Amino acid sequence: MHGFVNPPVVHASTVLFESTDAMKNRRSLPYTYGLRGTPTTKALEDALSELENAHETILVPSGLAAISIPLLAFLGAGDHCLIVDSVYSPTRQFANGTLRRMGVEIEYFDPHVGPGIAELMRPNTRVVFLEAPGSNTFEMMDVRAVCDAAHAGGAITMLDNTWATPLYFRPLEHGVDLSIHALTKYPSGHSDVMMGSVSATRETAHRLRETQMQIGVNAAPDDVYLVLRGLKTMGVRLERHRASALELAGWLEGREGVGEVRHPALPSFFDRELYERQFSGSSGLFSFLLPGSFARASAFLDALQIIGLGYSWGGHESLAVAVDLSDRTISKGPSDGTFIRLQVGLEDVADLEADLERGLSAAKGVT
Repeated sequence: MHGFVNPPVVHASTVLFESTDAMKNRRSLPYTYGLRGTPTTKALEDALSELENAHETILVPSGLAAISIPLLAFLGAGDHCLIVDSVYSPTRQFANGTLRRMGVEIEYFDPHVGPGIAELMRPNTRVVFLEAPGSNTFEMMDVRAVCDAAHAGGAITMLDNTWATPLYFRPLEHGVDLSIHALTKYPSGHSDVMMGSVSATRETAHRLRETQMQIGVNAAPDDVYLVLRGLKTMGVRLERHRASALELAGWLEGREGVGEVRHPALPSFFDRELYERQFSGSSGLFSFLLPGSFARASAFLDALQIIGLGYSWGGHESLAVAVDLSDRTISKGPSDGTFIRLQVGLEDVADLEADLERGLSAAKGVT
């Protein structure tokens, strides 16, 4: 809206029409009912579409809804869906539960499959679902190679782009049809909003939007306002997350009692070439291996005083969690310890190093 630094919050269910003719031809109007959006939601949709270089973006009440809605839009009974094995665990749970109950065949593939995805394609393959990097274990994918093979086989592609955000990776420019984002994370930035988005190509946008409306989900205007506000500082915050996380990852590599550190921007990272070829930057999330028993990992986590124990990420506060990879069939990672996922917030790096050292010291005496 012209003249306002921040778009006003518009609350609406009913939208009044000027005439019966306007009501009859309502599909040509921008606003017809609260569920279909308001000027507030459109402002965020337009901003995200510009960032993602997308034709259209929809908003939904959570990151998980941003995953489930497009899968429901493009899959039905008898279809085959390929999903990367390093996917976010709730995505796997939705696929193994709801989609399989619907009669969808679910198959998981190695994140390093590249053009070899063509060998897994079937005549009934409708969707190939990617995540880059992989959730918790951070494997990189050759996104363009997978998308080209998927399209050649008649499937559409979806990618969870929450880790990089469109500031550091634009999936649609690498052949992806639908870019999925948990706006709960970096766009919001303050751990007080639940929201997701799906940004679509021209060819997929209509079906996506219609499915959203038929299911009846949209984002609340007050939450949309908070994400719009957070979006304005995301670039500045993300740069701080990036720099601090990379510094801490390098520091952890040299510490006694720490195993493999998985951060895509580290020189030692096993998929560094794929990362550099496709991404323009990294975020504040990475993982490292703590060798030994789970009791040792628990001692480490329980000793932390600045870094909190909690799920989600992308907020101003640092968080740590022990990673459970028991649902993986291919991308299992090392078996000689526990992966710790670290979300690096905006605190002073020296304070975070001291906190991690406190945790490592506590873990030393535990076998």
